[in-house]
Amino acid sequence: MCGIAGWVSFDSDVRTAEETAEAMTATMSRRGPDDSGLWLRKEVALGHHRLAVVDPEGGAQPMNVRTAAGDVCLVYSGEIYNTAELRRRLSGLGHVWRTQCDTEVVLHGYLQWGDAVVDHLNGMFAFAIWDERTRSLLLARDRLGIKPLYYYPTRDGVLFGSEPQAILANPLAQRVVDADGLRELFAYTKQPGWALWKGMRELLPGEIARVSPAGLTTRTYWKLSAAPHTDDRLTTVDRVRDLLSDVVRRQMVADVPQCMLLSGGLDSGVLVGLAARETDRVNTFSVDFVGQEENFEDDGVRGTPDAPYIRDMADLVGADHRGVLLSPADVSDPVIRRALLTARGIPQGQGDMDTSLYRLFQAVREEFTVALSGEAADEVFGGYRWMHDEQTVNSGTFPWLAFRNPIMSGGDAHLTRELRAELDVATYVADQYRTAVAAVEHLDDETEAEAKMRTVGHLHLTRFLQLLLDRKDRASMAVGLEVRVPFCDHRLVEYLYNTPWALKTFDGREKSILRRAGRHVLPASVRDRVKSPYPSTQDSAYVVAVHQQAREVLAQRDSRLFAVVEEAWLRDVCARDPLHLDVLGRMALERVLDLYHWIDLYSPTIDVG
Repeated sequence: MCGIAGWVSFDSDVRTAEETAEAMTATMSRRGPDDSGLWLRKEVALGHHRLAVVDPEGGAQPMNVRTAAGDVCLVYSGEIYNTAELRRRLSGLGHVWRTQCDTEVVLHGYLQWGDAVVDHLNGMFAFAIWDERTRSLLLARDRLGIKPLYYYPTRDGVLFGSEPQAILANPLAQRVVDADGLRELFAYTKQPGWALWKGMRELLPGEIARVSPAGLTTRTYWKLSAAPHTDDRLTTVDRVRDLLSDVVRRQMVADVPQCMLLSGGLDSGVLVGLAARETDRVNTFSVDFVGQEENFEDDGVRGTPDAPYIRDMADLVGADHRGVLLSPADVSDPVIRRALLTARGIPQGQGDMDTSLYRLFQAVREEFTVALSGEAADEVFGGYRWMHDEQTVNSGTFPWLAFRNPIMSGGDAHLTRELRAELDVATYVADQYRTAVAAVEHLDDETEAEAKMRTVGHLHLTRFLQLLLDRKDRASMAVGLEVRVPFCDHRLVEYLYNTPWALKTFDGREKSILRRAGRHVLPASVRDRVKSPYPSTQDSAYVVAVHQQAREVLAQRDSRLFAVVEEAWLRDVCARDPLHLDVLGRMALERVLDLYHWIDLYSPTIDVG
């Protein structure tokens, strides 16, 4: 895994601004601590920071090939899981290799197939290729949007990077956030292409962009499409089992130490169980809070503690398991909050669920470079509680908002009255919902119920999942850890997207197909466990710490925060007993703290007039 950055300018000589190109590249150092490189030509600068996973000795970037008509140079982030097959195919077409890395396979794939190279790739990736033969830049992103890529069109070219910070390091990019940027920040609809900063865009999942002297154009090479599902239940379960086994086998290939993230739930349990069949030793990691198991209370969202199920799964496969136990101080530390905001670049966090994830990844990175995670199983197989709630499904808005999820329910009560009126988040959410629903393809013979659930699936895969993948990418890459997400394999996603909802819930439960396909590698306790979200601390000391930090912010009356946050609202909340704050109040304070540190770190110009 790596970080990439670059600058194309057709009317100037970027070699005269080498320091700027180096500064853009340097912002990606967290993502790639093992090596770095910068490739400069008159019209282009390509920067790279590398986390060496495959062929550590031979995979240095930027990587270029000289042709009779000019150089072709690549900077690339990601992993291609069908590298071996592509290498054999390209060898048969006459290609000769200097390394064993997947980077070179992507580069030679481009030389062979041009833009269509993306159609041949199975994996997670974001890359840029400068083609001197055509004086053009290709930007590409994987089908599900696992790896991020942002761009900022300029007067005579483009700036790009794995994270917005790379682009903001160039003086051509203005640090301006307008009303459109802020609306999404508080709406949680994940508008496609949104990047917070005015003028900046995120390349869409399954999209490529071509930049040339004629301008910038984009093309969608993959999207979710409706197709008939003709397999019966037994065949469907067998097909999913075979696909998952193949995906796990492919994604366990690495030249560096790797492990599995284990939550005690069905998703990670299936992956760990399948991985145990591929290797003699499985290393697993989990995260929990000091005293959580002993003092656990059903909070209406999480009905059981994770620890007993983690032990059952680890014992079944004989895993070498490490549990990371965190105290309230570990997850309330403002230094960690700032580290995450620096890495993510947007103040849209999830409180202790973010800081605990960061702490977990820190612990994993002390021993391992690669980890496999169960992210996306709920979107693919239908696991969220709100997907099974008829009132929520028929609410006429995004299900995760209708279910009153306190973490992603939008929420703008902490904003100034003037800003709330200007943003009108409710209208924005309604507009985004109509746009999202209109993008869904349906089959002519679909029942109304199946059409509704196809829409729900589409919303989650194209919108909600993007929020989660972004969160996991930033938290992991902030410590130089590569996290792979097997459930995002596009073959699996395509197959399950077109599997009818009645078949996905054939036993009356969530994720019926996954439960049945993976039952042979699970203990009964994990197989039968009800869906439980990522853990959150129940220790009141955490709320007290967040409340105290908010009081300290309130004392800074001259803070730029109060151009956005209503001071009277914050004063009222800070006057309350923190032990009596409900979840919504706690999350509102988390948002205020995020905004405070983000403004301090990024010094944005907020223009909503």
